[in-house]
Amino acid sequence: MGNFLKTQSIFSCGEISPDFYAQNNIHGVAKLENMDVLQSGGVNRRPGLKTIGNTHNDAIMIPFPINETEKYLLIFYDRAIDIYYNNTKIETMAAPWRTADLRTLQYAQRFNTIFFVHPNYRPYVLTKKANSFDLSVFQFHVNSDLSVNIPFVRFEETAGISLIITSSDIDLNHATFTASADYFTANSVGQRINAISKQWVVESVQNARVAIVYTNGDFSFPGSPVYAWSESVFSNRRGWPSCITFHQNRLVFAGTPSLPNAVWLSKTGDYYNFDVGTGLDDDAIYTTLLSAQHHNICTLVSSDKLQVLTSIGEWAISGNPLTPSSVNIKQHTSVGSMMNRYLPPQQIEGSTVFISKSGKDIRELDLDALGENYNATDLCVFSKHLMNNPISMAYDANRHKLFIVMSNGDMALLHKYSNTDISAWGTYKTDGQFKYVCVFDDDVYVIVQRQNVNMLEKFDETCLSDSVSYNFSYKISGCPIIANNHSPKKIRIRKISLRVMNTKTLFVNEHRIKLPDYIYANNNPGYNGDVSINLLGSEYNTMQSLWSVSSNEQLPATILSVSVDGWYQI
Repeated sequence: MGNFLKTQSIFSCGEISPDFYAQNNIHGVAKLENMDVLQSGGVNRRPGLKTIGNTHNDAIMIPFPINETEKYLLIFYDRAIDIYYNNTKIETMAAPWRTADLRTLQYAQRFNTIFFVHPNYRPYVLTKKANSFDLSVFQFHVNSDLSVNIPFVRFEETAGISLIITSSDIDLNHATFTASADYFTANSVGQRINAISKQWVVESVQNARVAIVYTNGDFSFPGSPVYAWSESVFSNRRGWPSCITFHQNRLVFAGTPSLPNAVWLSKTGDYYNFDVGTGLDDDAIYTTLLSAQHHNICTLVSSDKLQVLTSIGEWAISGNPLTPSSVNIKQHTSVGSMMNRYLPPQQIEGSTVFISKSGKDIRELDLDALGENYNATDLCVFSKHLMNNPISMAYDANRHKLFIVMSNGDMALLHKYSNTDISAWGTYKTDGQFKYVCVFDDDVYVIVQRQNVNMLEKFDETCLSDSVSYNFSYKISGCPIIANNHSPKKIRIRKISLRVMNTKTLFVNEHRIKLPDYIYANNNPGYNGDVSINLLGSEYNTMQSLWSVSSNEQLPATILSVSVDGWYQI
């Protein structure tokens, strides 16, 4: 039997899994709910939520800042986009994507334009003009002969197929293509084929071997079957890019259904030109990830290198500058990313943070000390129990918070301050279910489903409750004690003491702490100082939290440290 005095004045690991309760050197807690970890290591009650308005089921949000004063929030739902300015909806416009498509819709912004890609749709471009918004189909640049600057390739399954090109009854610009084996499908209409140094567009399909095509300008019919032909990599038949970013003043596409491991970079400064040309330094680039394993590209990140996150590993394409002759491709790690949903990787303190294929790891991709190889550090190694099928992710750089919405409606968040060694996980809960999160400028927006109604809300530090009428409670609980390097069999507590700041409500082990009456004045921020409660003789078992601080009152609270005085028996 012995006495102990345990003080915890830093909560730098946040809520940790019970697997780590036996480790005495982890600055974690058993529960951290609706609380934020401060840069100093203390914790305070999270801000409340302010209602913006109603929104739609399964909607997603995308920020669209044009400049310092013109900033829009886009809310996508079934075949429509709501546009918000200063928290007010100013326009609704039609869009092509259905609800199920939004989970894998990817985007990249350049100045006043956002480019959208989805493997089942042509790319689209949303442009903010002087007094309006315009959503239109992405158009590859057209040359003087009406050919377009789109990449072409010979797909493996067509390697043995030749084309016989003969005349058509329509006009001199049309021809009949007859394949030596079944090739054409209904989705071939609109597809481009490169043959006899001409681009042809499939106008109609007669059957699996015969199609009517057209081109522009003069041509001569070849006297023999054509084996040297190729087709556009992007089409309704072959699919469209699924990933997008900008890198070194190039627009980057990647991953079609037919070429899931391919990457295309536009001509430098010409985002609509993907013609590889003759390999000049500013020409477009086409490359693939070569590996014994089958890689599906999941997303792209422009960092010091072009990071390519795939279903089974993380690659980087380097070159400074990146040119057709300087492309260097290397696989660095083998974690893999989620494929069934797009959760944009977040840039946090110079590193790329992404969700692993399993949905159980939050990985930090950063370079080693030599700046040559990437590592994929697991950021939630102590808190796996909080990862429950992530469906949305966003990072607030101003407040150092990474928000991750889970399918069960909870929101896990990581408080990360590298300069004070804080990497703390916790959860946010509300009366309802979080559905989506978006960080826009200095605001954090969420879509919350309350009583089957989807609400657009944002965190507001002046709000003590959620959307005026929804109260929430907070709770922080300590881990089971390790006393003098022993796992005790029996524990009794004499006293629990806390140092608090700007606090107006406090329950310790479900006992209310009496605070001075004067702090409840509206202009008073709350109590600052030490408080304590005597619990002489209170007995606890080995795996039980010795202390818990909580409240369901809509008042502020900040806890800087907790001390427990008692005795133990081993």
